[in-house]
Amino acid sequence: MSFDSTCRRLAEIFPEDFANWLLGYSVPLTELSPTELSIEPIRADSVILLQGQADILHVEFQTVPKDNVPMRLADYRLRLHRKFPDKTIHQVVIYLRETRSERVYQNYFEIAGMYAEFEVLRLWEVPAEELMGFPGLLPFVPLSRSTDPVQMLQQTVQEILKITDETRQHEAMAATYILAGLKFEEALMAQVIRRDSMRESVTYQAILQEGRQEGRQEGRQEGRQEGRQEGRQEAAVSFVVRLLNKRFGNITQQLEIRVAGLPVSVLEALGEALLDFTSLTDVEHWLSTHE
Repeated sequence: MSFDSTCRRLAEIFPEDFANWLLGYSVPLTELSPTELSIEPIRADSVILLQGQADILHVEFQTVPKDNVPMRLADYRLRLHRKFPDKTIHQVVIYLRETRSERVYQNYFEIAGMYAEFEVLRLWEVPAEELMGFPGLLPFVPLSRSTDPVQMLQQTVQEILKITDETRQHEAMAATYILAGLKFEEALMAQVIRRDSMRESVTYQAILQEGRQEGRQEGRQEGRQEGRQEGRQEAAVSFVVRLLNKRFGNITQQLEIRVAGLPVSVLEALGEALLDFTSLTDVEHWLSTHE
């Protein structure tokens, strides 16, 4: 699941927390679809639009700074003003991953005869304490400014576990797992974040579904050349081996051979089970009971 989609999911579940953070006051907000503004097709995969009675909040999360961000903000401002001329428009670009690029400091769009400003937040400069008080903002805490990032990740997990609504708790935990991947190694996150605490979340299920779709897509491509079933099996093996290498470093040839001998259904089960493993010993034990 992409970082953009993860952030948008958080805004859907915790809109008032976003309002408190970005507007400075609590106001009920509902989601506004970018398609409502379309004069012609526009790129909307990273856009979050929330509207209140008197305000429109337009947020874009970026991991990599791009040249076209200022122009896109100006484009949206005009479209929003055309449809909601009486509402105050607030626009914020939030950069998630620390970078030295000068683009993350640009907060305006300017051409001859036109000038438009927007707010820019560099998450690594935002104090962790500023986010800690809002459940919906907890997944951003590990990427914020702190003296001990690892301890802050651990504290974030503990705060999320205090959320009484199980659905919100699972979604916040899954989002933390995804976003923390921009800063922390997989092995560390596996020690801090329990997979069962996010297993029921839509975000977590999307991660698994993307993995399955990737395997099926590669399987279809290979299948056209060497047979559908064989291609799907090879793609599933490739996907699981990549996951193993990412989690535990380069695995041995012997382990790779064992994985290659598994049928597709078992490979898919292993791909999901990997999220619960903390060492290759867990992998060996799992294989011994499923081979």
